[in-house]
Amino acid sequence: MKILIIEDDYALADNITALLKLRGHEVGFAPDGEAGIEEARKFRPDLVLLDIMIPKVGGFDACRILRGDPQTMKAKIVMMTGLDRIDDVERAFSSGAVGYIIKPFDSERLFKKIDQVMRA
Repeated sequence: MKILIIEDDYALADNITALLKLRGHEVGFAPDGEAGIEEARKFRPDLVLLDIMIPKVGGFDACRILRGDPQTMKAKIVMMTGLDRIDDVERAFSSGAVGYIIKPFDSERLFKKIDQVMRA
């Protein structure tokens, strides 16, 4: 599976990338929303792990753009964030996300969320 990580915390992104590659996934990366949208158009991921609080184009807007673009609209999007207010969760889903995971999370929770989203 092709997974794109859009995350401005390089250490976290490196960690997630290593874990996903160990499971056999092809992984792409972008450090901000603008680069993430461009990378998604080129990489054509099956799944996007998208931070909400990212520079240039925020996560909610990036999610809406990816959802509305014929090149990326089929990718499933899971928001990864430290924001845990119900308003933020609802906003993520109304932006087009199909999953939401609150940081910090362990690899087991991440893999469960990925499996759940990809089965849906």
